[in-house]
Amino acid sequence: MIGLYSLSVSVITICKDAAGAAGNIFAIGLFVSPIPTFRRIIRNQSTEQFSGLPYIYALLNCLLCTWYGTPLISSNNMLVMTVNFTGALFQLAYIVLYVTYADKQKKMMMLGLLSAVLAIFAIIVVTSLHIPDADLRRDIVGIISGVSLISMLASPLLIINLVIRTKSVEFMPFYLSLSMFLMSASFTLYGSFNDDIFIYVPNGIGTILGITQLVLYCHYKRTGSESSKEPLIESYEETT
Repeated sequence: MIGLYSLSVSVITICKDAAGAAGNIFAIGLFVSPIPTFRRIIRNQSTEQFSGLPYIYALLNCLLCTWYGTPLISSNNMLVMTVNFTGALFQLAYIVLYVTYADKQKKMMMLGLLSAVLAIFAIIVVTSLHIPDADLRRDIVGIISGVSLISMLASPLLIINLVIRTKSVEFMPFYLSLSMFLMSASFTLYGSFNDDIFIYVPNGIGTILGITQLVLYCHYKRTGSESSKEPLIESYEETT
């Protein structure tokens, strides 16, 4: 019986790690998606009408989820920490580039928002470290990071509405939607194997939204453009 239990635990651990590793890989597709936008910004020496807010929001989310994944907050979530730490580095790089080529007004706004994000994150870290009960600390940080993640994963709802309204997939690139679905699905499995509600619930929502985007893409691909010149969130913002 002990041997069977150990084997079962080993299989679950292997499945969890495999799902987490897959999630890390698929997340790279999301992290690199703004590169075409920044190539254009660098080429034109201007941020034009592109918004820097998505990178600010994404940075805060990555920082919060990184903190949740650390051993100080939750156990056996190293792959959550690594993927979000990598994401935070990407967002910081994008913010630096944006600030470099933004006009004075946008530059000051971005620097102010960046300072606010870092201050909020610092407050959450310091406050959570002063919570003596480990389970309560995990729950509080988990709720905060979960809400943040849900808000990020729910952002495609605006795109879904745009696709239905215009009957065009021009502003919903297939590979970006596929990457979001695969990443969310992988971390839904990871959270399930790890019995972590703060991981599998937000990513479960992201998986459903990802499926919705892929279904809409297949439905409207014949009437709309199958690709966009800019990443999903950037293209949408240019239309608002």
